[in-house]
Amino acid sequence: MDEFFSWQMLATFAGATAATGILTQFLKNLIPKLPTQWLSYLLALVLLCAATAAIGDFTDWTSWAILPLNAALVSMASNGAFAAVKRAAEGKGKTE
Repeated sequence: MDEFFSWQMLATFAGATAATGILTQFLKNLIPKLPTQWLSYLLALVLLCAATAAIGDFTDWTSWAILPLNAALVSMASNGAFAAVKRAAEGKGKTE
């Protein structure tokens, strides 16, 4: 692997989710009045738009139309992944 992120990787669900989660955690304290879930959604939307444009996948209006839905899915997955990691770090995910 030559680089950490590529435009092709950011255009995938896993890549967009990872990048959204990382950026959300870095930026959430810079904009404290904006709810974290909204920040996560906006970051996911921007990342997906940029990645889709960079790989040249904006061929017609359907690519634009599906991006808000995909951004919602990426945002929810990113928020859920962070919650799971936080819960595991606190030891609340253990079953005995």
